[in-house]
Amino acid sequence: MTPPLDTIFTNARFPDGIIYDIGVADGRISTITPMGSVALEAKERIDLGGSLVVPGFVEGHIHLDTSFYGDKWIPHKPCTNGFDVHERVAFQHQNMAIAAPMIERARSQLDLCVANGATAMRSHVMVDGSVGLKSLKTILQVREEYRDLIDIQLVAFPQSGILKCPGTAELMDEAIGIGADVVGGLDPASFDRDPVAHLDIVFGIAEKRGVDVDIHLHDAGALGVFTIEEICTRTRALGMQGHVAVSHAYGLGDLLADAASRAAEMLATSGVSIMTNAPGAHNFPPVALLRAAGVTVFSGSDNIRDSWWPYGDGDMLGRAMLIGYRSGFYTDDELAAAFDVVTTAGAKALRLEGHGLTVGARADFVTLAAEHIPAAVVAVPRGRSVYKAGRLVARDGKVIR
Repeated sequence: MTPPLDTIFTNARFPDGIIYDIGVADGRISTITPMGSVALEAKERIDLGGSLVVPGFVEGHIHLDTSFYGDKWIPHKPCTNGFDVHERVAFQHQNMAIAAPMIERARSQLDLCVANGATAMRSHVMVDGSVGLKSLKTILQVREEYRDLIDIQLVAFPQSGILKCPGTAELMDEAIGIGADVVGGLDPASFDRDPVAHLDIVFGIAEKRGVDVDIHLHDAGALGVFTIEEICTRTRALGMQGHVAVSHAYGLGDLLADAASRAAEMLATSGVSIMTNAPGAHNFPPVALLRAAGVTVFSGSDNIRDSWWPYGDGDMLGRAMLIGYRSGFYTDDELAAAFDVVTTAGAKALRLEGHGLTVGARADFVTLAAEHIPAAVVAVPRGRSVYKAGRLVARDGKVIR
């Protein structure tokens, strides 16, 4: 005799418009059947009231250590001349010195993201000669505290550069040893001014430790595309297709159509993913063109109320709307593509196991007051319920522990 399920979620409207019953056992989806078609036994029954049920959102790029969310307001300080990564990093060091304790700010930001429906996250954390491993150790503690609410990958991120900041290469390697999951990089050509040496270190650690790569790349135009070419070449040479991401990649948004198509084919062939948050002050990668070529495009909030900009609300459904709006997405298929960027594509880029509304997947899902996915992307409805491993973890903007 089959043992009873832990929970049956009834009256669950899927994106295909059909109302289903979802059976959950041991934190995973055991059954999906048309509502009332099969008699199922469970310890608990929860009526979702016909709400739209969607997979948990994937917050694919955020900075838990540097946000001031939940802290006092810190006014934004513009760069002296346009956008300058070096100057922004200097401002960040100044602001971090007067901010509330990191552990408090990180908890506030995680509560925000979980309440909005994120069930998985990749956070970049500063690991360099200026802070050592202190920030990472703090965020590792917070990750453990939130393990039942959200899955968190941590990137060892050299915010002050690798070559320019002595000792950073060794610290990044050590960071992987104590719990970071991914090795990061930062503008190899413009920041460290030696892309070969910078990428030698990043990919060397990745190969040694058997971890993925996620490199910040702000460089515009030809310099940005050159760096992407170098990253793709190394990815193919090491057989790391599917294990490498480039975050921001502003330079892809500067290209004419033919050059953009060639770059897209190169990225697809190399299995290198692209993260974009559709930032307001920059050109950003052409999402539709990249996806059509087979490139995995995912997204994240990036900075939330920190030294880089004062915006950000931790809502990946809102981010899908913003990506769609800035990309000129109007049809239902295009709006569904924007939603895919913050769910399925994000799960693919982060190589998450068991993401989605299928039997055997983790029971991580969000309920929305929307008729279907295109309507949800346009309206960004509130009043959500968030389930992690089949357990309610947030409702109406508040985390439930």
